[in-house]
Amino acid sequence: MEKYLYIFRRYPLSLLASAAIIFLTLYKPSDSTPGIPGLDKVAHFVIYASFCSVILFEYYRSHDKADRNRIFWFAVILPIAFSGVMEISQSCLTTYRSGDFVDFLFNALGVFSAALLWNLYKKH
Repeated sequence: MEKYLYIFRRYPLSLLASAAIIFLTLYKPSDSTPGIPGLDKVAHFVIYASFCSVILFEYYRSHDKADRNRIFWFAVILPIAFSGVMEISQSCLTTYRSGDFVDFLFNALGVFSAALLWNLYKKH
């Protein structure tokens, strides 16, 4: 139980962001969404770049010494795997949404971009 309290205390924004992503992934969108080509892919990129950034922000805020292996698994691999689960959930759990491999690629690109920018930031 103490381990879970530790996670809730150290990573509240990351947990809130993951809950928001779950909601945004599974809710039924209105028919009034703008029809701008490519806007969906930009949204996927930004959401997952933000998600990765929040995880990294909370990690660096909570730890004095960075463990690069742990950062790689929890700030890069975990959000990408989460993204894949969300895309599969859209197609399996809803009738009004569909999972898309290209969306998954943009999610992963957002995560990689955020991780790269954080890496450059921490080096300087």
